[in-house]
Formats: sequence, structure tokens, C-alpha cells
Amino acid sequence: MSNDIQPIVAVGRNCWRIERATEARMIVDAADYYRIIAEAMQRASERIFIVGWDFDTRISLAPDREGSYHASLGHFFLDLAREKPTRQIDVLKWNFGALKQFLSVRATYWLFRWWLAKPIRLKFDSSHPKGCSHHQKIVVIDESLAACGGIDIGLRRWDTREHRPEDPCRTTPNGKPYDPWHDVTMLMRGPVAGALGELGRERWKVATTRDLEPVRQAEDDWPDGLEPHFRDVDVAIARTRAEYGDVGEVRENEALVIDMIEKCERFAYIENQYFTSPKVAAAICTRLSEDDPPEIVLVMPRTADGWLEQIAMDGTRQKLMQTIMNSPGGENFRIYVPVNAAGTDIYVHAKVAIIDDRFLRVGSANLNNRSMGLDSECDVIVDCGLPQNAGKGHEATITALRRDLMAEHLGVDVDTLAKAEEEERGLIGVIEALRGEDKTLTRLELEDLSGAENFIADHELGDPEATEDMFEPFARKSLRQRWRQTRTQLRQRFSRS
Repeated sequence: MSNDIQPIVAVGRNCWRIERATEARMIVDAADYYRIIAEAMQRASERIFIVGWDFDTRISLAPDREGSYHASLGHFFLDLAREKPTRQIDVLKWNFGALKQFLSVRATYWLFRWWLAKPIRLKFDSSHPKGCSHHQKIVVIDESLAACGGIDIGLRRWDTREHRPEDPCRTTPNGKPYDPWHDVTMLMRGPVAGALGELGRERWKVATTRDLEPVRQAEDDWPDGLEPHFRDVDVAIARTRAEYGDVGEVRENEALVIDMIEKCERFAYIENQYFTSPKVAAAICTRLSEDDPPEIVLVMPRTADGWLEQIAMDGTRQKLMQTIMNSPGGENFRIYVPVNAAGTDIYVHAKVAIIDDRFLRVGSANLNNRSMGLDSECDVIVDCGLPQNAGKGHEATITALRRDLMAEHLGVDVDTLAKAEEEERGLIGVIEALRGEDKTLTRLELEDLSGAENFIADHELGDPEATEDMFEPFARKSLRQRWRQTRTQLRQRFSRS
């Protein structure tokens, strides 16, 4: 690929800031992430700052290992507070998601112990319009090392990349096993971590009305023995935020998703939990209907996690999938579901997008209406078109990361995948050639919807586009109407590019 590619990210249009990461590494699945972030917390000097959707004091960060963080998170944080009382531990958690912890005696016990520990400050974020949530997953250590992605430090998140059947470590605190779980985050050091710290402190002020002062940045806190995927790379930060009081609406993630689809030339490889945004689907359909369309592959869960999410999300995804696949260029669109060696579905919670092996996006935003405009979200992006990133071989790194993800899902080694890419034409052809009977990717099939499912999907109940739609869902335009409106707008826009 030539070095004269143009950037997709643009400050003020589809991202908030572009900052330097002296080192950055994509971390896949929570077993590795929890180990790495726990060790980083132990080395922290001034502050451990966690901003999250879910956070559970009962879990272990290392159920498969011995060590101080083998015990519960509640115990681990108390140890951190005792070891260095001058080190602040600040946790900001979505308030509604926190309620379930108070139903557990054990969780309540740890929360009370934290309340007594002076270095630990736990705050709950309720500063959203009704029905919205705080969905970011950010950890900032000494404002110099940060993680941002899809992995919550919460219940039922820990898993290894093997996603082994009946893994004895993949259990809830009460010993109940849960199904395999796939997720991704990005670990970064340098000014980008300071920017994420600023973003977190802004959220702290909104949620608590109190300022959280910045701390002195550590000079060298990259984890020992952890090889970065990127060095001296510019990273963009894209946000979503609903209007609330004096806080204005931000829809950078939505703009960036549409921009990356518009600029996609060869393929888009996307891992995501949901696919229910008619704007995103209309962008895909519009791009695929053009001459020389790219291939667009989504790796997703077969069904949403929880009965309410299944009702709200699965039917809408089916309708959008049917529309795309039955439109011109629809043969270039596929949705796949990963399964482990026992044929059990692996739940995909990751939010990753790789475009033409020149653009990597990792974050918390799903491809649904909520993540595009209502819930607070944060994604980070490596765009090889940025001047600082050009000519440094980052495209080869992104290629390797994509192949690594695909190989994990297909149950093959990376060399086998690379060889198949040399022999086959296109991403879909490679996946179809390597799909097997063991750990592999299975196709999500088109299904007929019942009358009730059609009704729920058409009115997007449970996944509104705007806050006012939550309370008057039948007064807004239907899924079909908004699809047609967006398609008309995007046809005009894409045809000019």
C-alpha cells in the first residue's frame, strides 16, 4: 500500500483529539488484559483511575494464577490501598449497573470496606438522560498509561483466547460456569493516556460536580516484557455523548463509522456486539451498491446477551441483514458467529474495526443507535493516513493483528491464514476455505421473523436513536422510513466522493 493514503479521522468531524502514543498494544481477551492491568496497578505511583460500565468487586483478575490479585477484586484493591496509602484509587461506575451488587451480601461487604479505606473513592455516574448509560471502559494509571476498549472489569468477562470448553476458571463468584467470551482493548502509553485521563476527569466532574486534579505523569511505566504493536504512533479518540444539562451532544463515533465505510476500498473486518443502526446499515448498503464494492465481514454473537437485548436487537439485525444481502452487492456482505471446539457459541463483546489494513479502531461503541448517540462511549483509532503514521510500517502491523483475530476464530495458525489469503480472492473466500468442524466461524443465517419480532424491530423498541424516542417510540419514523431517508442522503454523498 502506498504512503500517500489520506486519513479518515479528522478532529472536529469524527474525533475529539489526536494524540501520540509512545507505545501501544492491542490486547485480546480478558485473561491477558486482567493480568497486565493488575500488574500495572501494582506499579502505579499517584493514581489508578477506572471509568466503567460494569465493575464487580467479587471477581478475580487471575482465577488461573497464584498471586496477590488471585483473590477478589475487592481484596486486591484493599491490598493496593494498604501498600501505598498515598496512591489514590478512583472508580467511576454507571449507577444503574451498580445496583445489582447491592443485592449480593459479599459485594456489599467489599463496597463497605472500600468506603472505609481512605485511598479508595467509588462514585456512581447517574448524570445521563433517562434511559442512557455510561458505557466507556477506560483505565488510566498515573495519566501516562491507559487502556481503552470493550473489556469491563466485571462479571463473566474473563476468558482465554482458546475459549476452552468447560474451562474451570470461567465461572462466576458463586461457582456457576458461563459461556466463552471474546473481547478486545488497547493499551497505550504517552500523551494519549493523558488525554484519556482528561476525558475521565471531565466525566468525574459531570457525575460528582467535583474536580479531580491531574497527577504527575510517570516517565516509564510500560509493562516489563510486553512488546508493543506500535511505537510513536498518533492515536485518535472518538466519543459519543448524549446532551445532558450543560453537556452537549457528541456523535463522533457515528460520523467515524459512516466515514470509514465510505472510504473502504477492499474490505472491512468488524467485530461487534450489535448491528441495529439503520444509518450504519444504509452506509454499508450504499457502499456495496457502487462499482467495485469492497467486502464487509462482521463477527458477532448469534444472539444478544439477555432476553431483553435479544428482543430489542436480534430482530432488527435480521431485518437489516436481509435488506443488505438482497440488495446489489449483497453477496459481499457476511455475518459470522465464532464457536469453540465443543460447538458452543463464543459471545463477541469486542468492538473492533479494521479497514483495508490501514485503519484500526478499538473501543466501546457498538453498531447500534444507543452507541451512536445516547450512551457515553470512547474509541481509539490508529489511522495510517495521518502524517505522523505514514511510512512506518503500521499497515503491516494492522494486517498481522487482523490475521491474528481471524486465526483465533477459525482455529488455525496465522501462517495458514496468511497462505490462504495469498491463494484465495477476498476475505469471505478465505473464511469459507478455512471454516471447519472444530473451533471455527459459522454463518449467521437469514431467518423469518414473527409478527411481534417484526413490530419490535420496525419501531426499534429498546434501541432508540434519540432521548425523546424512548418515551414516544411510535411517534418517530419507522426503521424502514429512516433507512430510506438515510440511503437517499448517503447515495448523494458517496457519489460525490
